[in-house]
Amino acid sequence: MNFRQIEAFRTVIQSGTVSRAAELMGVTQPNVSRLIGELEEVVGFALFDRVKGRLIPTPEGQAFYRDVDQSFRGLDLLRSSAARIRDFGSGQIRIASLAAAGSTIVPRAVKKFRESFPSAIVTLSIMTSASVRNHVVDGEYDLGIAADEVDLSGVEHQVFGSFAALCAIPAGHPLAAKKVIGPKDFDGMDYVALSSGDKARRQLDRLCEQAGAKPNLVIETPFAITACALVLEGVGIAIVNPLAIDGFSERGLIFRPFEPAVYFKSYLLFRPDVQKARLVRAFVNSLLEVRNSRPSVHFDQGCEKPTAD
Repeated sequence: MNFRQIEAFRTVIQSGTVSRAAELMGVTQPNVSRLIGELEEVVGFALFDRVKGRLIPTPEGQAFYRDVDQSFRGLDLLRSSAARIRDFGSGQIRIASLAAAGSTIVPRAVKKFRESFPSAIVTLSIMTSASVRNHVVDGEYDLGIAADEVDLSGVEHQVFGSFAALCAIPAGHPLAAKKVIGPKDFDGMDYVALSSGDKARRQLDRLCEQAGAKPNLVIETPFAITACALVLEGVGIAIVNPLAIDGFSERGLIFRPFEPAVYFKSYLLFRPDVQKARLVRAFVNSLLEVRNSRPSVHFDQGCEKPTAD
């Protein structure tokens, strides 16, 4: 039994005649008849009754056709799967992101990405930058977004962005009246700090030390979005990544520029052992589009909430 015999059998049943089957298969009618005869010898029973020059499926032939058709449906699925993998990679993209981007810019990129690839499956996990790097290197994720404190050795990478920090201030706080916050303003203030390994945190610590300012460190957290939530509750002030501030000003949190500028730099990380699949390239393009279309934050005099372009 071979594929061509099975194909001839299925095509005759679906087309209704040997002549039409021959046309669809691109062979002669005698070839189709020969293939049917060979298949009947292999299976050991008649697939068709010959009635006035026509082939009528026998009950056994009809039963056999049901299994044949099911097998061809499976082949069609395999062809679709192969085409999807050829065109889009695996049909699935796995993304690991630091929290600041994972709660704002990445979801927007997912929405934009799905406009072009609605059937692709996206897995998004939020974790520390160190974990992002390790999971990408281990091949568990196709794309990572991590802060610049991670070890970039052994991983393909490109700069995603460098974002000027904002100072997050609770409503009613004395610093809310200031247009710009500087290191000296942190002196004696309750302070919500990012983790000690965060480069932006270290920049702020150096600036405060140079200015002779001694903030009162209340709590540390690795996530800027958590820092915003803590500031909203009045725990202290904080320097935060602007990617993480969405929705907080509407809830009453106040943001001010910080000078001299402190930057949150982030990288896109890629698995080092494989060529980037089309889905990964497409998602990176969506990320860059969303990044480039981010509204600028402006601060009106006397206004406690930032407004966007």
